[in-house]
Amino acid sequence: MNCKICQNETTKIFNATVLYKYDVTYYQCTTCGFGQTEKPYWLEEAYVSSMNLSDTGVMFRSERMSKITTTLITLFFNSKGVFLDYAGGLGVFTRQMRDIGFDYYWHDPYTKNELARGFEGTLDKKYELVTTFESFEHFEFPLEEVEKMLQFTDTIVLSTDLIAHKAPAHKDWWYYGSEHGQHIAFHSKESFKVMAKKFGLHYHNAMNVHILTKKKIGFLGTSILKFRYAKHLLYAGFFIINPFLKSKSFDDMNSFYVKQK
Repeated sequence: MNCKICQNETTKIFNATVLYKYDVTYYQCTTCGFGQTEKPYWLEEAYVSSMNLSDTGVMFRSERMSKITTTLITLFFNSKGVFLDYAGGLGVFTRQMRDIGFDYYWHDPYTKNELARGFEGTLDKKYELVTTFESFEHFEFPLEEVEKMLQFTDTIVLSTDLIAHKAPAHKDWWYYGSEHGQHIAFHSKESFKVMAKKFGLHYHNAMNVHILTKKKIGFLGTSILKFRYAKHLLYAGFFIINPFLKSKSFDDMNSFYVKQK
């Protein structure tokens, strides 16, 4: 198989049992380090439920990412803009960001919006920034997904764990997720850099948080994001910024009552 990011040669790294029954070959690119499975013929079965049982960190992740994203938006982007959470799941993150004070909307064709109802976004308008957390490892065709997102934003903030350039053994990395079969793409820093170059984007990384953007964030921003503990610094920054933001919780509630009249 050729790499789905840089189209160079891949090598087989191991076989693993997916969904407890399918023998699946995993590959890694010899150039950019991107990892991928063989053609994922099992996806329909894997997505009988879009939320897999082993993802016990969804609430914790949303809580942390809401704070990190708040700092990123406030420091580097237009905080008065309109934002979208793409592949937004149950709407937890969208509701949290509106509660903090951002004009955030939800989109996910595969999951029911339970917590951000009334704030569904469309893909026919431009957003200041789009977030998409724990989704890139699910994309069968990552380049096509990025190209699609760039039609409605210039900035993508995402989270996904990075694969080492020498891929860990199947038993040594939980992120392969073979028990649920939904993880089929494993990104490296180099694969993100290749992707960014293809689309004319700047790439920034803070541990498992990644930014792909057409915007230059300047020397200070670049320096902050290069800091080893940048993710933790962004998280801490929330507690300085938050007192100056106005939550949309009551405004959203009042708008609901106005619509009922």
